[in-house]
Amino acid sequence: MSEGNWQQRVAAFMRRHELEHSATVHVLDLVSEVGELAKEVLLATDYGAEGLASSSGLLEELGDSLYSLLAVAEVCDLDADDALARVLEKYENRLNRHRKSGSP
Repeated sequence: MSEGNWQQRVAAFMRRHELEHSATVHVLDLVSEVGELAKEVLLATDYGAEGLASSSGLLEELGDSLYSLLAVAEVCDLDADDALARVLEKYENRLNRHRKSGSP
Protein backbone atom coordinates (compact mmCIF):
# COMPACT_ATOMS: atom_id res chain seq x y z
CA MET A 1 0.00 0.00 0.00
CA SER A 2 1.37 3.40 -0.91
CA GLU A 3 -1.49 5.85 -0.63
CA GLY A 4 0.39 9.10 -0.19
CA ASN A 5 2.87 10.12 2.45
CA TRP A 6 2.75 7.83 5.47
CA GLN A 7 3.78 10.56 7.89
CA GLN A 8 0.99 12.82 6.66
CA ARG A 9 -1.51 9.98 7.09
CA VAL A 10 -0.34 9.37 10.67
CA ALA A 11 -0.46 13.11 11.41
CA ALA A 12 -4.02 13.38 10.11
CA PHE A 13 -5.06 10.32 12.12
CA MET A 14 -3.48 11.75 15.28
CA ARG A 15 -5.26 15.10 14.82
CA ARG A 16 -8.60 13.47 14.00
CA HIS A 17 -8.47 11.32 17.14
CA GLU A 18 -6.69 13.84 19.41
CA LEU A 19 -3.67 11.57 19.84
CA GLU A 20 -1.00 14.26 19.71
CA HIS A 21 1.17 14.17 22.83
CA SER A 22 4.62 15.38 23.84
CA ALA A 23 7.67 13.99 22.07
CA THR A 24 8.58 12.18 25.29
CA VAL A 25 5.27 10.29 25.34
CA HIS A 26 5.61 9.33 21.69
CA VAL A 27 9.24 8.18 22.09
CA LEU A 28 8.31 6.05 25.10
CA ASP A 29 5.44 4.57 23.09
CA LEU A 30 7.86 3.81 20.25
CA VAL A 31 10.25 2.01 22.60
CA SER A 32 7.35 -0.01 23.98
CA GLU A 33 6.14 -0.97 20.50
CA VAL A 34 9.62 -2.00 19.33
CA GLY A 35 9.88 -4.13 22.47
CA GLU A 36 6.61 -5.83 21.55
CA LEU A 37 7.98 -6.44 18.04
CA ALA A 38 11.12 -7.99 19.53
CA LYS A 39 9.02 -10.19 21.83
CA GLU A 40 6.96 -11.36 18.85
CA VAL A 41 10.19 -12.31 17.03
CA LEU A 42 11.50 -14.15 20.09
CA LEU A 43 8.30 -16.12 20.51
CA ALA A 44 7.94 -16.84 16.78
CA THR A 45 11.51 -18.19 16.59
CA ASP A 46 11.52 -20.05 19.92
CA TYR A 47 14.11 -17.55 21.15
CA GLY A 48 16.21 -17.83 18.01
CA ALA A 49 16.16 -21.62 17.73
CA GLU A 50 14.03 -21.54 14.56
CA GLY A 51 13.81 -19.34 11.48
CA LEU A 52 11.46 -16.40 11.36
CA ALA A 53 8.37 -16.72 9.23
CA SER A 54 5.91 -13.96 8.46
CA SER A 55 2.85 -13.94 10.69
CA SER A 56 -0.13 -11.74 11.45
CA GLY A 57 1.31 -10.98 14.90
CA LEU A 58 4.61 -9.86 13.41
CA LEU A 59 2.82 -7.70 10.85
CA GLU A 60 0.68 -6.09 13.56
CA GLU A 61 3.66 -5.27 15.78
CA LEU A 62 5.61 -3.90 12.81
CA GLY A 63 2.63 -1.68 11.99
CA ASP A 64 2.40 -0.47 15.59
CA SER A 65 6.13 0.33 15.59
CA LEU A 66 5.94 2.12 12.25
CA TYR A 67 2.97 4.20 13.40
CA SER A 68 4.82 5.15 16.60
CA LEU A 69 8.00 6.08 14.71
CA LEU A 70 6.07 8.30 12.31
CA ALA A 71 4.25 9.89 15.26
CA VAL A 72 7.64 10.77 16.80
CA ALA A 73 8.76 12.31 13.53
CA GLU A 74 5.58 14.34 13.33
CA VAL A 75 5.60 15.75 16.87
CA CYS A 76 9.32 16.56 16.53
CA ASP A 77 8.64 18.36 13.24
CA LEU A 78 11.01 16.03 11.36
CA ASP A 79 10.44 14.83 7.82
CA ALA A 80 10.60 11.01 7.87
CA ASP A 81 11.06 10.87 4.08
CA ASP A 82 14.03 13.21 4.34
CA ALA A 83 15.49 11.21 7.24
CA LEU A 84 15.21 7.99 5.23
CA ALA A 85 16.74 9.57 2.12
CA ARG A 86 19.66 10.87 4.18
CA VAL A 87 20.36 7.56 5.88
CA LEU A 88 20.17 5.63 2.60
CA GLU A 89 22.69 8.06 1.11
CA LYS A 90 24.90 7.68 4.20
CA TYR A 91 24.80 3.87 3.94
CA GLU A 92 25.43 4.00 0.20
CA ASN A 93 28.51 6.16 0.75
CA ARG A 94 29.70 3.94 3.60
CA LEU A 95 29.27 0.80 1.51
CA ASN A 96 31.20 2.39 -1.35
CA ARG A 97 34.07 3.33 0.99
CA HIS A 98 34.17 0.45 3.46
CA ARG A 99 32.11 -2.36 1.89
CA LYS A 100 29.95 -2.49 5.04
CA SER A 101 26.96 -0.49 6.21
CA GLY A 102 27.81 -0.40 9.93
CA SER A 103 29.67 2.44 11.57
CA PRO A 104 33.38 2.49 10.66
